[in-house]
Amino acid sequence: MKPTKLKCLVCSGVLLLVMVVWTGMVFGQAMGDRGATSYSPVAIKEDFATTMARMKKEMPKIMERQMELLKERYDLSNRPAPGVTMSRGKPVQQGARAKLPKGMTWEKLGNMSPNMIREKDVFPLGYLPLPHPNHGEGGMVFPQFVIDEINRQESRDLTRFDLDFDLPDHFLPEFPAAIYLTTRPDLGDVSQGKVVTIDNYYELFNGILNPKQLEGLRLLVTPFPQQQFNQTEDRRSARPSRGVVCFDCHSNGHTDAATHLVGDIRPQQFRHRLDTPSLRGVNIQRLFGSQRALKSVEDFTEFEQRAAYFDGDPVIATKKGVNVLERASQVHFMAEFQALLDFPPAPKLNVFGKLDPARATESELRGQEVFFNKGTCGVCHPAPYYTDNLMHNLKTERFYKPRMINGRMASADGPIKTFTCRGIKDSPPYLHDGRLLTLEDTVEFFNLVLELKLTEQEKKDLVAFMLAL
Repeated sequence: MKPTKLKCLVCSGVLLLVMVVWTGMVFGQAMGDRGATSYSPVAIKEDFATTMARMKKEMPKIMERQMELLKERYDLSNRPAPGVTMSRGKPVQQGARAKLPKGMTWEKLGNMSPNMIREKDVFPLGYLPLPHPNHGEGGMVFPQFVIDEINRQESRDLTRFDLDFDLPDHFLPEFPAAIYLTTRPDLGDVSQGKVVTIDNYYELFNGILNPKQLEGLRLLVTPFPQQQFNQTEDRRSARPSRGVVCFDCHSNGHTDAATHLVGDIRPQQFRHRLDTPSLRGVNIQRLFGSQRALKSVEDFTEFEQRAAYFDGDPVIATKKGVNVLERASQVHFMAEFQALLDFPPAPKLNVFGKLDPARATESELRGQEVFFNKGTCGVCHPAPYYTDNLMHNLKTERFYKPRMINGRMASADGPIKTFTCRGIKDSPPYLHDGRLLTLEDTVEFFNLVLELKLTEQEKKDLVAFMLAL
């Protein structure tokens, strides 16, 4: 064999080896990473002042990176739908906001196979998993309007020194949210336009709730230590904090779109961002938690304060001050109040949860037909409550190759729970991680993922129907 050929073979062999190693590293990172440990550090080696100074310095770059990602993915402009509002009057945003690849249309995309979309890498970036504002750090993050109101009422500061909330306010639920009770539908919205806190819960609900329910509500608005808001040196608030309350995320028993990371996945880059679900209609739900592992609202209530508040780490919970609730009284009282939280009125629906033809528009009626037939939405969202209380795997990974996005490994979502569609216009953004900013985005996403091939008119009618739920 000639030396030149031998040299070429050696070079080729080295190149092949490098490619194999590199591919293995990338594939391993994408599909098979294990963390060094399942636990958070307990003994912190850096003093608090140094930690806060370091993180404050890093914060502008972290938030700039996240905001650039959002601008790359979405049209973030404030474009409300004419005449369409949430229960207390906040405008509902219109239009699919995920940006399409250059030269692509929704119609073209809808006619492509999942494999073709994946190979051409034209799946809309806005429909990929959405990272936490700082995915490597994680933890509870609140919109500024929540922080301001809680500070005003209680002088309890939910500001984090290391990061901010990322999505614009006009894509979030209205605040304060309306409160409807299953026991007193005659009263309508009982919130009086106020955010329920430890300061005002008694005056708002005394004489409406029974003593057990009133005590349950008190516990739902009482601060207890949480991973980022506590007394220890590894908190993320400038001052030692009394903690958070259930209603900091579930404002007025609904949602304010506060975000977090689910506690049931490791390592960190595979944890899903969590868009806080509404507590409305908890009475008709039977499975709880991001993995549907909790079988009652009592289980969920107890689990939240024992583990979920601390990223699913009971070891660190002990250090920070876990609140161990008494099951037969405190947990029961909290659950009994939560079970009173009703959906907003839907005057166009009959007792079976379907549209009354005498009240509905033609577009809404056509949308209902699409929902329960061609759109197959009703398979997972059956009337009257529009949830099947199950989990489903959409297998969105058919449409894109795994990739790291701002510290979040965008790969398979796995099974996600079926949220109720009742009152859905009050609960943006959508999907489990909030990646879908509008109902139009939700329709376009499922049109692709379920390969429905809906027409433009069918999509518009479907949105019209959901606005009536």
